[in-house]
Amino acid sequence: MTALIEILQSHPFFFVVLCGIAGLLVGSFLNVVIHRLPKMMEREWHDQCAELNGNEPENVLPYNLFMPHSACPNCGHKISALENIPVISYLLLRGKCKDCNTHISARYPIVETVSGLLGAYVAWHFGFSLAALAALLFIWMLLALICIDLDTQLLPDDITLPLLWLGLLFNLSATFIDINSAVIGAITGYLALWSIYWLFKLATGKEGMGYGDFKLLAAIGAWVGWQMLPLVIMLSSAVGTVVGITLIIAARLGRNVPIPFGPYLAGGGVIALFWGQPLTQNYLQLFSIP
Repeated sequence: MTALIEILQSHPFFFVVLCGIAGLLVGSFLNVVIHRLPKMMEREWHDQCAELNGNEPENVLPYNLFMPHSACPNCGHKISALENIPVISYLLLRGKCKDCNTHISARYPIVETVSGLLGAYVAWHFGFSLAALAALLFIWMLLALICIDLDTQLLPDDITLPLLWLGLLFNLSATFIDINSAVIGAITGYLALWSIYWLFKLATGKEGMGYGDFKLLAAIGAWVGWQMLPLVIMLSSAVGTVVGITLIIAARLGRNVPIPFGPYLAGGGVIALFWGQPLTQNYLQLFSIP
């Protein structure tokens, strides 16, 4: 193990490759999380409702991130290990089930590829360090949240809350920011969107966002500190506005159709983690703020 650590420290290229491969493998697991976690939550809600009504739970067979084994939703073909190699299996199978030729969503290799590329970039950006390990967890968890929010408009507590605590944990040793800034960032992140939510609801009588968005921004604040939150909110709001207007015009969506905000917050958080300091400095210099 010591020899391996010395190689990774002295040869950054190997560390980049290792994190890229790890990202591909993690991306394959993230696809399972993205698909199953919302269903697990729904089953849990149904079971709780049945229990409150004095009935037996409807779901008796185990369903979690590991059971049952992955299978084709059309024909039930069990996916073997050789059919589950990130990206490569999809290309070899030409995007179809081996048995029934049903089309497999391109999102699976896309998530794997993005996860691998981000993993390699983290290794190149931070080098062999605790910050790299922390950043890998940060981006992988955000990637899962982005896809789940796009699919279901949910940001599960099972991911957002551990993300928050991990941010505080890593910043105990000032991995990215001092712990005081991290704690204040978590509090400020939550209260910022909570305040906007209630102001909007009092003004319009409608809910403009969900509580998951509050928790996500609190988690991001725990990682990057309160100083980066204005940048995160500005970036996410700007991109969200552009995308929202584009969808309304191009896709002819109604103004009442909800658009998930979590992906934009997550994107702003990633940008703040990697480039927050130089972006903030350039912004202040642009307006001649010392």
